Amino acid sequence: MPPAAVAAFLSPAVAVSSRALPLRRARHLAVRAVASPPASKAKPAPPPSKVRSPGLYSCSSNVLHMGSGFGRIELTEIAELGTGKWEWKFEDKPINIYYEEHEQGTSENVKNILMIPTISDVSTVEEWRVVAKDIVGRKGELGYRATIVDWPGLGYSDRPSLNYNADVMESFLVQLMNSPNSPVANADDELVIVGGGHAATIAVRAAGKGLIRPSAIAAVGPTWAGPLPIVFGRGSDMETRYGLLRGTLRVPAIGWMMYNVLVSNEKSIQSQYKSHVYANPENVTPDIIESRYELTKRKGARYVPAAFLTGLLDPVQSREEFVQLFAKLDGDVPVLIVSTLNAPKRSKAEMEALKGAKGVTKFVEVPGALLPQEEYPLAVAEELYSFLQESFAARR
Repeated sequence: MPPAAVAAFLSPAVAVSSRALPLRRARHLAVRAVASPPASKAKPAPPPSKVRSPGLYSCSSNVLHMGSGFGRIELTEIAELGTGKWEWKFEDKPINIYYEEHEQGTSENVKNILMIPTISDVSTVEEWRVVAKDIVGRKGELGYRATIVDWPGLGYSDRPSLNYNADVMESFLVQLMNSPNSPVANADDELVIVGGGHAATIAVRAAGKGLIRPSAIAAVGPTWAGPLPIVFGRGSDMETRYGLLRGTLRVPAIGWMMYNVLVSNEKSIQSQYKSHVYANPENVTPDIIESRYELTKRKGARYVPAAFLTGLLDPVQSREEFVQLFAKLDGDVPVLIVSTLNAPKRSKAEMEALKGAKGVTKFVEVPGALLPQEEYPLAVAEELYSFLQESFAARR
């Protein structure tokens, strides 16, 4: 969201008026990293409505280039790709949740991974695809199956007009992990959660309450404060203005107009990606911007961003609470923190606060800003794979 537009809106001078679909499986190519620089910038994988059989990617050779920062990816192993929708019921309303499954199917010992996207204006399963394929495609005594799930109100999931807040998102995650018919129902208490940004912190909070029992958690670029509170603070006067902005964004006609000005336009999305989402502006291609812009045009797209931007999805209210969430897991759940070299100053400070903190098993740093799993997926995949091997391979 452009700072000038936000500042103008938050100024006191501004007045405000007032059943699951069947799983589709296809043969698919998994990936592994090859140490050489990228040769070209390729278009991101198409959304589900545009997926072509036999898989999400098509190519005429055995090498797929994912663009600057991604590295060269050699397609070597045959794996399964499944996509589907799970019906989540909230307040007696059925909500279709989009998910993808990535698995190789050649290892007897398989560890299940749930990957949840970073909560943002343009959150999507696409950010985890290359990481999932890299991990799943590796050979070893311990294999991996990855399920990527879009949050309600985001990505390719349904976007109903709910009163979204951190508790609603936590409730979704708890039901996803505990429901007998969910995409991760057969994990047998051996499910690893991998999440980015607010998603990771919400998962840690739920685990600390005992509502979910993951076997490990990897928090990639964990955050806890929404864009406006982290910039303008949480004073009572600001909370009032956040409420006005939130209410305006939810109004049928004027809400779409305001959403188009602040969020749903390609210039705004490009500005965000180049300023703080990606570390290297050269990695922000027109295809990425187009893909994310399309997400903002989906029916109901403005409801979750209205809550996220104004702090309603924040799982805690202070750094002290943030650090304490991880301390509650000390000795019970292995926790990996993946910080980034070029995160925005305030977000970087929150990540650094977890270095050496109680409950944090391992702390690493990778290239990137707020979305390293998309900008530098092979670096993130390498750290995740090492953590998984250290945590579980020795137990077999």
